Amino acid sequence: MTAKLDYQWHLRELMAARGMFSTTDLRPLLAERDINLSASQVFRLVTEKPERLSMKTLMALIDILGCRMEELIEPVRATGRQRKTASGETAALSSEPSENGVGSFRPKRARIL
Repeated sequence: MTAKLDYQWHLRELMAARGMFSTTDLRPLLAERDINLSASQVFRLVTEKPERLSMKTLMALIDILGCRMEELIEPVRATGRQRKTASGETAALSSEPSENGVGSFRPKRARIL
């Protein structure tokens, strides 16, 4: 089984290190580089981990912050819990929710007394 990778998004920390403490500080700097995002899009970009990001926006952020890509996006190994299967083998439980939305929660076996 191949290792699952994830990433940590460090935009907020890099902004704070450069004296930018508000998401509104970033919007005009992006606009100077022809990246026109709404106030709510910039807020989500700063406060949440983006799932999709254009290369143009990524390069603009790197230019604005004067950083390397590795400082902004840190690859990390995805964490998952381990559990024992009925055969005694260990299996990783994903922290991702499954299609039915219950994630790693499993029903407990009923005991008949």
